[in-house]
Amino acid sequence: MEITVTGANALAFPNLLVWDWRVALYLFLGGLSAGLAVMASVLHIRKGGALAEGETARYMAPLYVPIILGIGMFFIFLDLSNKLNVYWFYLTIQPLSPMSWGSWGLLAFFPLSGLFALAVLPDEKLHWLQLPQLQSLARWLRTYLRPLCYANLGMGIFIGIYTGVLLSSLIARPLWNSSILPVLFLVSALSAGAALMIMVAKKKEVKLFFTQVDILLIAAEMTLLPLFFYGQYTSSAAHRASIMPFFAFSHEYLWYGAAIILVGVILPFAMIMKLIEIREGHSHELTKDALFKMNLSAVLVLLGSLIIRFAFVYAGQLSQFS
Repeated sequence: MEITVTGANALAFPNLLVWDWRVALYLFLGGLSAGLAVMASVLHIRKGGALAEGETARYMAPLYVPIILGIGMFFIFLDLSNKLNVYWFYLTIQPLSPMSWGSWGLLAFFPLSGLFALAVLPDEKLHWLQLPQLQSLARWLRTYLRPLCYANLGMGIFIGIYTGVLLSSLIARPLWNSSILPVLFLVSALSAGAALMIMVAKKKEVKLFFTQVDILLIAAEMTLLPLFFYGQYTSSAAHRASIMPFFAFSHEYLWYGAAIILVGVILPFAMIMKLIEIREGHSHELTKDALFKMNLSAVLVLLGSLIIRFAFVYAGQLSQFS
């Protein structure tokens, strides 16, 4: 059907790539904002908010969430051939369409994350808000901080899952058509959010707490990725063929093989570094060497999450039922 409708053929158009780097970046940034929203909510919820006291990340992390999400939504907007479709899209609700659910979810998540960022803004930073009305709104929202935390936590999980559902719902692409993919993308998003929280946080206790959280998430991600490939390999011939670019190591599929090798090296290395970090005897203040290792391992986690998104978006468009 694809050959008939699109005119794609082995000589003129050997591969039809509909989604490019803009969609891959959107999935990465959307997942990152979702994961960071969850981690920022956990920071305020844990121990009744005691962990967030005196911590810069208590207001900086929620502030980054709508910014990162807005950049991601800008990239998906650039990918649209007809920009006016955004207007028409929001004039309808399709209950059976994952894309409709995700789009409306993003529309709700963006202002909700903004309200959360206002609610956690301390008095000494209220001067960032030039309008007195916004300052009054920020003070009023503090009374609803805990419900906002839980709302952002729930929406963060929803958006993290949606980035995978968006791909897995496209049955015509065997690589994407897996029930494990949304879970893998959610765990990857949470891991990336924890990594960014480590980079934003200043207090040793907060950095070490989210380092421990990230270790568990990386371990889960390293478990889900082989399970995904195993599920594809033991499925139909089309599903089995869809993962071959990652293991062919031919000239045509070199980047896909390199991507899976990088992820297979980066994530275990980052987890080992994190295990060493929490076992080291730290003084009251973290040394420059400890901070460097923490930030380096966090950057590796973010890089691994980015590689996974790019690899799956591009490799998925090579797969087909034929």
